[in-house]
Amino acid sequence: MKCPFCGHQDTQVKDSRPSDDGSAIRRRRSCPNCNGRFTTFERVQLRELMILKRNGRRTPFDRDKLERSLNVALRKRPVQAEQVEQLVSRITRQLESLGETEIPSSIVGDFIMKALKSVDEVAYVRYASVYKDFRHTGDFARFLGDEGLDET
Repeated sequence: MKCPFCGHQDTQVKDSRPSDDGSAIRRRRSCPNCNGRFTTFERVQLRELMILKRNGRRTPFDRDKLERSLNVALRKRPVQAEQVEQLVSRITRQLESLGETEIPSSIVGDFIMKALKSVDEVAYVRYASVYKDFRHTGDFARFLGDEGLDET
């Protein structure tokens, strides 16, 4: 495994253990060149998933992109990194369990919305504002009214 700090090719595994949800192996590594320490995760990939975009393009499913999307929605919210990792694992398993190799991006978005709603309603609305392409404050009001989240 290449060191993310100095690029040295030979890093050493110091500790291995299952992740909290048991879906991955967590490895603590160190670099003998710069003494940097970092964590990697090893996961089973059942099949290569392709995401079918709205414009017709196909792109490979990217677990890191999913995690970044969740982190943007959850920025400055009281949600731990472990919870985000569990959400990513849960959504990935849901996608894999569909049995399809090509999945419309709308399905991915719906899974993300459902997962965020169960964890943090503010993050859910943040994500929805981008996913549903809100343009005006009225879009927020209609969405909140439809969702029953506008408790004032």
